[in-house]
Formats: sequence, structure tokens, C-alpha cells
Amino acid sequence: MARWTSKDIPDLSGQVAVVTGANSGLGIETTFALSGAGAAVVLACRDESRGKKALESIRSSFPDAELELASLDLADLGSVRRFSDSFLSAHETLDILVNNAGVMAIPERRSTADGFEMQFGTNHLGHFALTGLMLPALLKRAARVVSVSSWAHRMGRMNFDDLNSERGYRKWVAYGTSKLANLLFTYELDRRSQAAGTELVAAAAHPGYSNTHLQSDTIFSFTNRFAQSSAHGALPSLYAATAPDVGGGDYYGPDGILQYRGYPKRVDSSRAARDGAVAKRLWDASEELTGVTYDFAPRV
Repeated sequence: MARWTSKDIPDLSGQVAVVTGANSGLGIETTFALSGAGAAVVLACRDESRGKKALESIRSSFPDAELELASLDLADLGSVRRFSDSFLSAHETLDILVNNAGVMAIPERRSTADGFEMQFGTNHLGHFALTGLMLPALLKRAARVVSVSSWAHRMGRMNFDDLNSERGYRKWVAYGTSKLANLLFTYELDRRSQAAGTELVAAAAHPGYSNTHLQSDTIFSFTNRFAQSSAHGALPSLYAATAPDVGGGDYYGPDGILQYRGYPKRVDSSRAARDGAVAKRLWDASEELTGVTYDFAPRV
């Protein structure tokens, strides 16, 4: 694969995209690039003031950009439902959904508004619910759903007897588990989409080691000078969201040593991430926990 950059994104005029966590880091860089290519982008943000600043920053570079700021807290299923209801009432179709927002390595166990462990609840369950609720708009297009995972998915363990880390909490294991769940979800979404005969493409990406606000809160913050920029870290997600050769179930990351830095390429995930039986079990558990079921029948 050649050194692909955001300049290689095709013309996205007429397309609608939603980026979660669009106010900073990988999210704002993803939004910048999609807007620059002509897409109308909904910035789905938890913090309204930071979202406004992000929107103004993007509009200063692209004065004619079609941008919309919307409130979304993935740690609150009520907020997820309000966001999806609002979006579907205003938009008939959705071409690109980038499940980007997340929390990382929270020192002490915390719970979402619905009682889930914060990392599993935000990074996986919130996006699982959002994607399912947005499915009516996604199925009207040959849409892309891109979920942002991490190399840390290799540290994850799907313990179905304790998905919410109530019996023991280790911040990096919990984070890795949420990122493993992102991949299991992507692969299962792809399988179910194909079985239903839809044109939906479910893919995943990871940013390598990128200098984002998440890193600043971790023990690795002192090494940020070695990290690649957020703009570079967003490239795998942008490739998965826009490149014409992306297939369902593809996973992209940087092409450098240990996938820390570099340009987008197709990469491998762990064996655990490819376990179809575990993916199905996680899907069933996610439907039960969120109350969101997926209907792949397109609506006219």
C-alpha cells in the first residue's frame, strides 16, 4: 500500500458522516479531513463548549463546510437514544459512522449512568447501541461503520461472568477488554450484515501510538514526544471510512514498527478478536444490556 494521506480521500460531496468524540484528538482530525473532502459532518460531542470550539476551528479552515454539533454522551444510553432520535428526524441517510470516542485507563472503577463499568460501557456498549439505533439511516446507503480499537485489545479478556469488572478492576485490562469488544463487534456486525445481504461495510482501525488527550492521562504521558500526531493517528480511521478498496471486516493501523507510527495498512488482530463464538455471545449480551436490537431490514 502506498503512503496514503488525507489528501487521497475521494470527493465526499453529498455524503453525511457522524464522528463521535469529534471535539478533540483523533475525532477532530477525522472531522477536519471528512469536512475538507466535502462531507456534511455531525460532531457528536459530550462537552458542548469544546464541541463549539472544534466546530469553529474547522469552519475557519473550511468556511463552506456543512457542520452540525450534537450532544452525545456514550456513557448514558438515554443520551444515545436522544441523539439517534434527533439525527433520524433530521436526516434520512447516513454514509459514514466513525465510532471514535472513548475513555482510557481510568485509575479507579467508575460506572456509567446505566451502571456499566465506564470503559466497557462507553467504548463498547455506547457505540453498540448507537450503531444499532442508527441502522435505519445506514442501510439506505452503502455505508461505512468504522470502530476505533487499539493495539491494547491484545490485553483484553472477555469474562462473561464479570463484564463490568465488579469482582476486580484493573484499568489496563478493562481498557483492553473494551477495545477487544470493539473488534468483536466489528467482525460480528460484518457477518450479520453480509448474511442479511446489505451493502453496509463494517471495518475497524487503530491509531498506533498517537499524541491525544487520552495519552496525557496515562503513565505513558512522558513519552508523548515520541508519539505521532493526532492527524497522523487518524489516518487509519479515515482510510477505513473512505478508501474504495476497504472490505467488511478489514482492520487498519500504522505500517511502522510494532504499528506504533506510520501510514495506513491492513493489519491483523488477535486470535481472541476473531473468535466468532465469543463475538456472538458478546452481541447477545450487548443487546440484553443496552436494550438495542439490530433490524437489518432496510426501511424505505
